[in-house]
Amino acid sequence: MNILKVSKHKHKFNRRRALECTLVEKSKSNPGYLKYMVTIGEKDGTVHKQPAYGKDMQGALSRLINVELTVKVERRLENNTGLIFLLWLIVMGTPAVFADTGSPWFLAYVFGSVIMLLCIVVGWYNYVNKGEV
Repeated sequence: MNILKVSKHKHKFNRRRALECTLVEKSKSNPGYLKYMVTIGEKDGTVHKQPAYGKDMQGALSRLINVELTVKVERRLENNTGLIFLLWLIVMGTPAVFADTGSPWFLAYVFGSVIMLLCIVVGWYNYVNKGEV
């Protein structure tokens, strides 16, 4: 088995890489989940460690990628409040456009779409943060 050791020399890559992943401990709050410490090599050659949680190493690495993607989207949305307002109008208005406006059911479709969107957001948040101590 070939294990890559992290040296003190900087290596430049064309993309980020997981250089090393070690098991730290079992999660105290969520049985079956494990805490891993991932050593990441950045594009510019710097190396840093970051914790990741999952049922196995592959799950922990995919969860770490999803967390980083979520943070990137959150940063973009924080700086662009007009986009949030536009998305909110689309979510609220789309069901009303396609529903029959003569009946009160279009209100149920509007509120149902908002509740569905909130359920998706809460589910994603729970998935990303599952297993953290």
